[in-house]
Order: sequence, then C-alpha cells, then structure tokens
Amino acid sequence: MTNIAAGAPQVTTSRVARTGGPGRLTLEDRKIASPHNGEAVVRVENVTLCGTDLHIWEGEYLNPFPIVQGHEAAGIVESVGDPADASSLTGTRVVISPVRSCGDCHACRTGRENVCERVSVLGCYEDGTLATRVVVPVSALHQVPDAVPSELAPLSEPASIALQAVRRGRPVAGELALVLGCGPIGLITIMALRRAGVDVVAVDTVEERARFAERFGAVATIAVAPGQRCPSHEEVAAAAGSGPTRAVSLVIEATGSPAALASAIDVVSHAGRVVIVGISDQDVTLPHRTIAFKELDVLGSRNSVGLIPDGLGLIAQNQAAFSSLITHRFPFEETADALRTLRTDTAHVRKVLISMGASV
Repeated sequence: MTNIAAGAPQVTTSRVARTGGPGRLTLEDRKIASPHNGEAVVRVENVTLCGTDLHIWEGEYLNPFPIVQGHEAAGIVESVGDPADASSLTGTRVVISPVRSCGDCHACRTGRENVCERVSVLGCYEDGTLATRVVVPVSALHQVPDAVPSELAPLSEPASIALQAVRRGRPVAGELALVLGCGPIGLITIMALRRAGVDVVAVDTVEERARFAERFGAVATIAVAPGQRCPSHEEVAAAAGSGPTRAVSLVIEATGSPAALASAIDVVSHAGRVVIVGISDQDVTLPHRTIAFKELDVLGSRNSVGLIPDGLGLIAQNQAAFSSLITHRFPFEETADALRTLRTDTAHVRKVLISMGASV
C-alpha cells in the first residue's frame, strides 16, 4: 500500500470479524481510505483475547452491536497520513493503545485520561482490531522493541493494566501483599510486585491456576473452593513463611468477584490499601465501619496511563513467562471458535492468540 500525500483518498480493503450480537460473528470485507495527517494504517498481525472479549461475545457488556472486537493488538505500520512521518514509521512494528479520551474533562486535565468521563476503548465501545487493517491515531502507536516477538507484543496492553494496578497500590519493598485471582492480569501483577521487592501470596479458586502463579514470582499460593472464605491474614502470613503478626498491607483484587472484594477488606491490615482491578456489574456490600476504623485506602484501577511501553519492557525481560500465558492459538478465520474457547475451557485458558495471517 502506497502513502499518498495529496489528491483523492486512496482506498484499500480490510477484512474484519464483525460481532452482530451475542454469539454471532461474520467475516466481512470493508473499504478504508488512506490516513489523514496524524493517522496511520496498521496491518494487524496478532490479537490476544481477554475476559472482556468473552463478556462482549456473550452479550454481558455495555457495548453496541454490531461491533468489531479486539483491543490487544500488534502489527506493522503500512502507511501514514503525514509524509514527514513516513520514513520513521512505515514498516515499524507497533502495539496499538485502544484507549480514546476527550482531553477536556476533569480526569483528562489532571493526567488521568485512562478514566476520562467520555472514555472509549477500541473493540469495546467502538470498532476494534480484529481486522486485517485499521486506521488509528499515530499518537496511539508504541514501537515494539526488537527483543519482543510479534506474538507477545499484544500482551503489553494487559501488562499495562496490571502495572497501573500496581502503581495505584504504591508498593513498598519488603511488605506482604495478597493478589486475589490468577488470571493474566493477576499473574502480571504478581510479577510487577515481585520486581518492586514485595512478597506476594496468590489466591485462586482453581488449584492449577493458583500453582501457576509461582512462575510469576508468588512466594506461596492458596486454592480456595468457590464460595469458601478467603484465607485470614494469619493464614496468608503463614503461607509466606512469616509469623502471624506480619501485616498484609496490600491486597489487589483481580477477579471481579464481589465476595473477593469483601474478603480483601477483611484481610488487609489497618492502614492498608486495597486495589480493585477486577470488573463486575454486580453490587457489593462492604463493611462501612471496617473501612473507616482501619482507615483503608480503597482504590479503583482501570486501563493505564502511558504504561504500554513499560509493559513491552516487562515482556522483553520475561519472555518465557509471557509465552506461557498464551495457551491457545487460532487463525483469524476461526475467531468465533477462539471466543467460544474462552468459555468452554476456563480452567486452562490464560490467553488466546489470533494470528491474522496474510492481509487482503
């Protein structure tokens, strides 16, 4: 595809996976125009799927239909709108940041555009990256280091979410933290906390998933049956090889379970911090008195602020661990099967990779 600086817009074709409604997907060809100044056409190489993609697929998310899903994507810049950018960007491997913000609201003006009042996310609220080509702002592109394989590059987006949760938690070297949930976000959170010098105990309702957290640096893991109470702070300390008086000063809730959040409030120490990165539409009842008497910091965490490059750096330094996150692979033509796999094999699925293949 050739970049055209002036004249009539040039049109090329993108093949997209269009989710028309819950459980309904078709592959379609769409025409896209050449990019304007400040935009680029990216030929998408790889997309990874997460729990949000499953919720959209099953009709459990506040998204419009029809929609092109996909928000964890990497590819190659094929053309750019501004000729001045052509030599530096064309042919570059990039990750696409999916977050779009208004720039005008209070959150944006205070440097927290990740929670913009009018935030949009590609693949969630507008058409995303399950497409052979996409037109995106140049400002949304992050160059992939040579040390990061193309298959792993999309994982920098979920890595950025985990890093945001860790940043919100203000970890202190030497403290003891509890991570609830050993899905990909929880696992990467554990890795980031360990890099900050924190001892981490991981909890999950699936024993295999809990044990897997040891690969990401958990000093101990605990499996609890669904509906079973979360371990007490004494049990967490004992699992970490510490005495019962050691405080669990940081808890990161990465399950989206209201019961897990209630447990986090219970187990965290006085003057502790609880970070909620798991998402749920369910209501939760929390002990008002406990939060006040413990003087807890209860913090939400969503998306990230400029942390995709940090995620790429984390991948470059921990390729084996990140490779182990990809448990299932599908070609683009089998996207519907890939989405169904997120539900049918939940005990073993960590990340599903879709290889886009040759573009049309």
